Amino acid sequence: MFTPSQHDVRRFFCEVFRKFEAQQILTPLEAIARDWIMVHSEYHEILRDEEAALAADYTVENGQTNPFLHLAMHLTITEQISIDQPIGIRQSFLHLAQKYDDEHDAQHQIMECLGQMIWASQRDGLPPDGEQYMACVRARLS
Repeated sequence: MFTPSQHDVRRFFCEVFRKFEAQQILTPLEAIARDWIMVHSEYHEILRDEEAALAADYTVENGQTNPFLHLAMHLTITEQISIDQPIGIRQSFLHLAQKYDDEHDAQHQIMECLGQMIWASQRDGLPPDGEQYMACVRARLS
């Protein structure tokens, strides 16, 4: 299992943005990342300065959203939807996209559940609970 470091993730997104701006060929994974980067133009300046991105400290206490975590979660959810894993995530996403009339908003609904699952897993020292994750996603359908 590949477990990238915080710096690996940040370098990946900065490199994708650099390649995009230089009009270089992107891998399929980079193309998906580019699509999410384009949706989040508020992150472009951050992505242009890799050195600053690597040194930045994003804290909830300071009211900051971590742009790299946010983009990585979009990438994760996109992959989950593409392979329907956990089972039912694709259908739930389609229903949420219809409910909110926006795929980006639907992803953000799922992202809240993904974040809760990761937080609970880390807090309790247990593996992520896919059933609880899907229960949270399904609850957002009503």
